[in-house]
Amino acid sequence: MAQHQVLFVSHGGGPLPLLGDAQHEELVAQLQGISEQIEKPQAILVISAHWEAETATVTSADNPGLLYDYYGFPSESYEIEYPAKGHPALAQQVLTALAQHDVAATADDQRSFDHGVFVPLKLMYPAADIPVIQVSLLHNLDPQQHIALGRALAAIDHEGLLILGSGFSFHNMKAFFAPHTAETEKRNLAFENWLKDTLTRTDLDEAERKQSLINWAEAPEARFCHPREEHLLPLFVCYGATGRAADFYSMARTLGRTAGLFYWSKLSRTS
Repeated sequence: MAQHQVLFVSHGGGPLPLLGDAQHEELVAQLQGISEQIEKPQAILVISAHWEAETATVTSADNPGLLYDYYGFPSESYEIEYPAKGHPALAQQVLTALAQHDVAATADDQRSFDHGVFVPLKLMYPAADIPVIQVSLLHNLDPQQHIALGRALAAIDHEGLLILGSGFSFHNMKAFFAPHTAETEKRNLAFENWLKDTLTRTDLDEAERKQSLINWAEAPEARFCHPREEHLLPLFVCYGATGRAADFYSMARTLGRTAGLFYWSKLSRTS
C-alpha cells in the first residue's frame, strides 16, 4: 500500500493571502516554504473547511472550476485563476476506500474548488500542474467521525499522494476584528499550545491522543478559538490518516493571531 504525505495548513482570511495583505506575510512565506521542503506530490487530496455535506462527498470532474466563496473583497479576488485538473480515477479510489471502511460517500462532478483549496495551493504550487480532488467535511462536525474519515483515506493506494487539510487552527471571526490585547493573546496561545502538544508529543499513547482530540472542546480556550469547529476538523482528518504524532509544526502570525501548520512524512500509519 502506498504511503502518503499528510499536511494541515491554516489558509488565512479569504483571498487575502493572494492579495499582498500585510497581515498574511508570515503565512504566505510558510506555505511557500513548506512546498519546497516536502516531496512534490503527484496528486493532492484536499479536505477544506469550506465544504460540508451530509455524507462524505468527493469531486469527480475532469476540470473543476473555482468557487469564489467570499464576499466584499476587491474585484481581482473574483478573477483569481488556478486551473488544476481534477482526477476522476483518484476520486473513484477514494470512494472505494471509504466504502471499505463503512464511510458513506458519494461523488459530485459539478462542485468547484473553494478558496480553502485554491488559495493555499496557488501559494504552494502556483504552476497548477498537479491534479487535485476535494473531499467534504461531514455536516455533523463529529470529531470521531472525521478521525475515522482520515483513517479510511489512508487506505487509498495511490503513489505520491498528498493529503492536505485546509482549515485554521484559530478561527473566531469576531476576535479577528476585535482589539488585540494581552488577554486575547493568552487565550489564543493557550489553545494553540494545547493543540501543538497534543499532536506532536511522541510519548503520548495513541488512544490517549485520539481521545484528547475527540474531547477537544474541553481544552483550554477551545470555544474562544473555535466557536464552530469546521476549521479545526480538517486537522482531525489529517490525524486520522496518520494515527501518530506529527513530524513537524510551525506557526505563523495571521490577521494578528497565532495559527499552526502540521506535517506528517511518508511513514506507515500507526494502527
